[in-house]
Amino acid sequence: MTTLKKSHRLILAALSALLLTLPWYNSFSGIILFIAFIPLLIIERYFYEKRDKNRSVVVFLYSYIIFLIWNLATTYWIVNATLAGAIAAFVLNSLFMAIVFWLFHITHRKLGNRFGYFSLIAYWTSFEYLYMNVTVSWPWLNLGNGLAKDIKLIQWFEFTGSQSATPWLLTINILIFLIILEYISYKSVKNKIFELVCLILFIFVPLTYSLIRFYNYSEIPDPYEVVVIQPNIDPYNEKFGGLSTQEQLDIILKLADSISDPETDYIVGPETAIGGNLWENQLGLNPYIKQIETFTKRYPKAKFIIGIQSMYNYGKVSKPTVTARKFRDADAWWDAFNASVQIDQNGDYQIYHKSKLVIGVEKMPSLKIMKSLEKIIIDIGGSMGSYGTQEERSTLNDPKGTARVGTLICYESIYGEFVTEYVKKGANLLFVITNDGWWGNTPGYKQHLTYSSMRAIETRRSIARSANTGISCFINQKGEIQQATEWWKPDAIKQKINANEEVTYYVKHGNFVSRILSFFAVLTFLYTIVITLINKKNKA
Repeated sequence: MTTLKKSHRLILAALSALLLTLPWYNSFSGIILFIAFIPLLIIERYFYEKRDKNRSVVVFLYSYIIFLIWNLATTYWIVNATLAGAIAAFVLNSLFMAIVFWLFHITHRKLGNRFGYFSLIAYWTSFEYLYMNVTVSWPWLNLGNGLAKDIKLIQWFEFTGSQSATPWLLTINILIFLIILEYISYKSVKNKIFELVCLILFIFVPLTYSLIRFYNYSEIPDPYEVVVIQPNIDPYNEKFGGLSTQEQLDIILKLADSISDPETDYIVGPETAIGGNLWENQLGLNPYIKQIETFTKRYPKAKFIIGIQSMYNYGKVSKPTVTARKFRDADAWWDAFNASVQIDQNGDYQIYHKSKLVIGVEKMPSLKIMKSLEKIIIDIGGSMGSYGTQEERSTLNDPKGTARVGTLICYESIYGEFVTEYVKKGANLLFVITNDGWWGNTPGYKQHLTYSSMRAIETRRSIARSANTGISCFINQKGEIQQATEWWKPDAIKQKINANEEVTYYVKHGNFVSRILSFFAVLTFLYTIVITLINKKNKA
């Protein structure tokens, strides 16, 4: 690769950005990711061969442009909810990705091809793994998410989870690239037979297993009739001002009543469906909760699970949690929560608090550090504060049966290993409650929907999904989306879904592939530093 004009490099950069973007749109398969990095690898290889004449930062700049285009083209819809948050997401996410690729290029320069290409796999995988587990987290474009629509091809996620798709996809890209490079140089691939065999195995073993598993998987019958409500309340013009809480609840109950029957086990409403002064300490006295409780008496088996904005009064104690807010007129503390509640006709209330919060909207990322802001937050009634969370996952349990529901509230459904914690706590059903209307009619809500298919496969749990403005649906244990509603249309759907007590390998072991590669990423990075220092000493 002796020559590569700047115009050609720019074309390759645009091509790589396009190939990375397409899998996040409904019309395209994630299989495109098999080759998405190849144009970028060609650019990197050129500067690797010309490393004596070019600084490594040039690769950083090319990769940053590619990743910025990718981020903009796939998640531009964030601006509909928050302009500042969108800019931060575009700039920082692209920056993190470019730094990872730049570190690979540096390792490639110092350690050669074998360590170099391995480092790309290890560095990128460890970056995604770290990004899933830090406070400021935006893993929407983790590579495995691009495969979310290809459910027939990703049944192997029940063993390794969607994060394992990252090293898989990068390995395939690198092997194809090396084989192409060999053919361009020598018009033959006889010296790359090993790589060719590895490529075939890497592609066809997981895909063959997945196809066989998909067409032969049978759910163990344990049916529960679930009604899902899509009230379609505009989050901008109706939800927090245009309609009263009572008017919104009337819409939900009318839809529920139109389709529920004596055999209905669960009725599911969307995220933050009920707001107002909803204190958990006095939940049974709240008129909206009492109204739902009365409603469930029409259906003897029904439990109503719905999203709420709740508060908890800790009383006169020292600050109990980092998110707690002080009453302006009393020496006491309280917390606010984005939560789900299960209500039945017996007055049995069970609550789960959302614990993966959206940075800048539901969570102040520097709340522990920026103590100077605390008085301001309290003085304005906590509107700038963070929602409270709970340390461990919990389930909403049927008081008279064996059903145990893990309630994934919106953003939580994109975290695979996080979702396994519900199953470890006994969840045999999963419900996703969300409000995707903030993003408008864009690819955002469609992407969010498909991520739930991966959670169904990873855990082998049936899912009922209630989205305020759509798309609501049911998802079986193979990840198939069923009875999908239309966007921006009130609706109610009903289906029997099977509970499952089986525990997958992924639920037991989580992202073990990512942890292993993260360990090797650290070793590779340290080895790169050592070799760099040795080389500098020898030159001196």
